Amino acid sequence: MVGKATIFVVAGFSLLFLVVEYNMGNISTRAVENFTEYYLQNHSREIAVSGINFAANKIFLDPTWTAGFTNYEFKENQKEGIMNVKVEVVDAVKNYRKITSTGEYQGVTSTVEVMLIPSKFSKFAYYSESEGINIWWMSKDTVWGPFHTQDKMRIDGKPTFYGKVTNKLGIEKKDKYSKANFYGGYQTGVDLAMPTNELPAIEALAASGGKTITGKDTVYLTFVSDSIKVRYTYSGSTSTYLTSAFAPNGIIVAKDAIVRLKGTVKGQYTVVSSSTLSSKGDIYLDDDILCSSSPRTNQNTTDILGIVAKNDVIITENSANNNNINIDASIYCEAGSFFAENHKDRPVSGSINLCGGITQKTRGAVGTFSGSTIKSGFSKNYRYDDRLLLMSPPAFPGTGGFEIVSWYE
Repeated sequence: MVGKATIFVVAGFSLLFLVVEYNMGNISTRAVENFTEYYLQNHSREIAVSGINFAANKIFLDPTWTAGFTNYEFKENQKEGIMNVKVEVVDAVKNYRKITSTGEYQGVTSTVEVMLIPSKFSKFAYYSESEGINIWWMSKDTVWGPFHTQDKMRIDGKPTFYGKVTNKLGIEKKDKYSKANFYGGYQTGVDLAMPTNELPAIEALAASGGKTITGKDTVYLTFVSDSIKVRYTYSGSTSTYLTSAFAPNGIIVAKDAIVRLKGTVKGQYTVVSSSTLSSKGDIYLDDDILCSSSPRTNQNTTDILGIVAKNDVIITENSANNNNINIDASIYCEAGSFFAENHKDRPVSGSINLCGGITQKTRGAVGTFSGSTIKSGFSKNYRYDDRLLLMSPPAFPGTGGFEIVSWYE
């Protein structure tokens, strides 16, 4: 009996070890297969990512490039990988691009898709080429969102910046106690020049689907929800239009004119005052200019406004603007400034409550101060519209580059 039991035990252990050995063999085989699959998949993915980088560099050097790459070969230890890249313009008006890159290595394929949109100056809460003469950021000044100047920043007291701050030439402090609060980060030595002739491209878009106004010295525009009121003299007759019919693609250009602007905007529009004359190409803000559904309270609103002037955007000195002005817009002054009319002599006028951004050639003044006390004009309350990181008003001037907004593998 003992002998038979021993035989059964030995046979049982032998069978057990055979099963274990078989399973270990399977595990080892699967491990090798998994490693090989991972190795090949990783190589094909890296080839696809390289295609994205190659294409992005080509577009950086030439924004019109759409040629792509066909059967571009990579070699590693005599083993070949193949890269194919396609660049598509998916929206010709907005100039959206999609790059699709496929990498193949030893029969394994990976695909990466990237969406690019033009980088717009509307992404900045504040931008200037020059900070002007003797204009300072002070303790009562607060800026949300991205900030850049090609000049040095002049700091008097403790202004607060909640977005990332970049500049080209560093910081000048009023005294040893002056110290800005940079809550979103700070970087100096960044060079991002402002274009000098962006408006002709916008004029062309207005001519092919927007509204172009010519032959008028002054153009009065008042947005009233989904309508717009237009007149050409202070006391002249007013015509009212459905804004979507007045400017179907959202671009309104007044050539060689002064624009007087106010109202409440419903939809997506850019108002432009273009000119080759220094006496024209200005936009006056005669009262509040707001979105019907304001981004201050609704970040999902689709209402958006661009205010683009060849020269200046000016806060009018009038009774409507003597107790705050509220602005929901991204402002662009290609050759001039954003400033308050008669800023030295006008009464203390409250705050500029801006939700959007300001891009200007030279920083303009909006008031005068003694220490932290306002003596004339406005204090600044500039709040960034976070939507502007990914969307922009129609045809808003761009930086010349593109930004990645999606990456799909």
